[in-house]
Amino acid sequence: MLDVLSREEMQALEDAARTERDKLMIRLMADTGMRVGELLGLRTTDLMERDRNHYIHIAGRSQGGGAKGDQSRLVPIPRMWRRFQRYVERGRPKDANSDRIFLSVRRDRRTGEHEPLTKSGVEQMVRNVAELAGIRKRTYPHMLRHSYATWALNRGMNPIMLAQVGLIHEIGPT
Repeated sequence: MLDVLSREEMQALEDAARTERDKLMIRLMADTGMRVGELLGLRTTDLMERDRNHYIHIAGRSQGGGAKGDQSRLVPIPRMWRRFQRYVERGRPKDANSDRIFLSVRRDRRTGEHEPLTKSGVEQMVRNVAELAGIRKRTYPHMLRHSYATWALNRGMNPIMLAQVGLIHEIGPT
């Protein structure tokens, strides 16, 4: 049996995060099923609006993104659009030269540039925030992906849509 977080635990996780960057990363993974590599590959130009609908473009590997395989896709973010846009415009470090959305607060000693956020940094952040939230389960970023898939299936999402982003194969039959 796969361990997942309830919607209440996901909310507690977001609430316990100390910065808007961390809150947004948790919410994105929880509400989209996004992989950590996809999250870290997001660029400011990946926020898209089409026909009054709002999306994040997840680039495939050949486009410099973190999508497994080479599958680019648009992920709807209707409830998070304004918050995400506000973070990109005002929440990122003002002096960042990178177009990556999520950057480390640390700077490279030689260049003074903000370092890219790493997978291990996100994993550590999720563990620490889960501890602050009082979640006793071993919590890690991929658990948010599994939780999203389980929640989506239970709400009646078409399994074929989940399979297109690789979630069905990861969680197996429910």
